[in-house]
Amino acid sequence: MTVAKSENTRMLEPSMPSTKRARKGRSRICRNSDESMDQDIWKEFPEDLLELVIARLPIAAFFRFRLVCKKWNMLLNSQSFSHEYAQKKQQSKPWFYTYTHRNLYAGSMYDSFSKRWYHPQPASMISDPTRVPVASAGGLICFFDYADERFYICNPVTRSCKALPRQSTFARSRISVGMTVNGDSQGYKVLWVGCEGLYGIYDSTKNDWSRPGNMPSTISLPLELNLRSHAVCINRTLYFLCTFPDGVVSCNMETGVWEELAIPVPPHSSNQTLAECNGKIMLVGLLKNNSATCVCIWELQKMTLLWKEVDRMPNLWCLEFYGKHVGMTCLGNKGLLMLSLRSQRRNRLVTYDMTSREWMKVTLGKKAKYIFCGTAFQPCLTALP
Repeated sequence: MTVAKSENTRMLEPSMPSTKRARKGRSRICRNSDESMDQDIWKEFPEDLLELVIARLPIAAFFRFRLVCKKWNMLLNSQSFSHEYAQKKQQSKPWFYTYTHRNLYAGSMYDSFSKRWYHPQPASMISDPTRVPVASAGGLICFFDYADERFYICNPVTRSCKALPRQSTFARSRISVGMTVNGDSQGYKVLWVGCEGLYGIYDSTKNDWSRPGNMPSTISLPLELNLRSHAVCINRTLYFLCTFPDGVVSCNMETGVWEELAIPVPPHSSNQTLAECNGKIMLVGLLKNNSATCVCIWELQKMTLLWKEVDRMPNLWCLEFYGKHVGMTCLGNKGLLMLSLRSQRRNRLVTYDMTSREWMKVTLGKKAKYIFCGTAFQPCLTALP
């Protein structure tokens, strides 16, 4: 992997897998040792010790683990395994669940730690192309069906899914959706917000929607929500990006208090998306200057309520889109972003670590050109819809 350093950023190219062959003598020793092992040993292997071992496997290994036999597949749902898994330190880097423009029927998952793509068979409940990911929290992804106006919750790793109850009242306009984990880590909440101020909250501990409410009079209505941007969660408060009036609307999911912050967007910027890094509200967008377009990162200054630029994509990469109309899809969570940049003849997939300020190019595949939609999520085997 080659690394180029500058004052603010590091550019990383994806490394090629090693082609070094295993030594013949070593492989022969391993094969002979396998043949000499008594199969009865594995039949009597203590189950509690097996759970202790597999709880420390990387998340990606469970895709193969659950295919070994029915017993091992059922083991992942046992209470004892859930306890062992909860004791293990979870990996810090999120994964990305994406739909490409070539495949709207099955999602692909990108492991940002091992830098690998996975294409598991999707759960039947979310295989409908009208159901798209709109939010995530606690290892779960919230899907919304725009055809029948219904929500679905899914663990993309275990493929366990649940359809949320239908609602008697729903927003007439398009909605923005956020999701949080409850303070005691038991259950989750889903919040949808309509442009006219109507909203609804689902609580998984009650398996029901609260009565639809209206935002208080302190919020400027009607809102023009930035539907391209996902909501971000900081300390169980959800933040939604607005395009008119410019700013952010937030809802504390514990107290139910709504707040509006008037924040002008950076001049000459477009395709803005909210992000979060170490408890700070960040903004990602395209900044255009004459014929040059570049990805910029801003941080919200709480004292002045202004966006301060903290980084931008390396100039060498920006020059690839010089003089072209550029579109961008941004997925972000816990300080890591995935940016899908596209123009008429150029497509680029990039990840950006907001803590280390590293930019890395990602290979999407031969057929897929860009990310259509998706969300970042923290993989968790024990998260239940």
